[in-house]
Amino acid sequence: MTRVSEETALNNDIMTLEEVAAYLKLKPQTIYTWAQEKKIPAAKIGKEWRFRRSLIDEWFLTHIDSKFADVIKSWKASQQENSEDSQ
Repeated sequence: MTRVSEETALNNDIMTLEEVAAYLKLKPQTIYTWAQEKKIPAAKIGKEWRFRRSLIDEWFLTHIDSKFADVIKSWKASQQENSEDSQ
């Protein structure tokens, strides 16, 4: 990768708080609170928060996967109960 394309990729990877909020379809205040509480990967530069899109994507996938794991587990259990009831 050339230096110019590396810089372009890095610039596209850096997001503001407002961009992260729009990206995740949440309120900026939620992202701000999470950043302060270290619940989301972020860096405070001066008075501004910055986020890496690649880290946000990773963070989101681990959180969404863990949330869906419980949903899938309970769905599978209910499916199994339904199949046992019908026998």
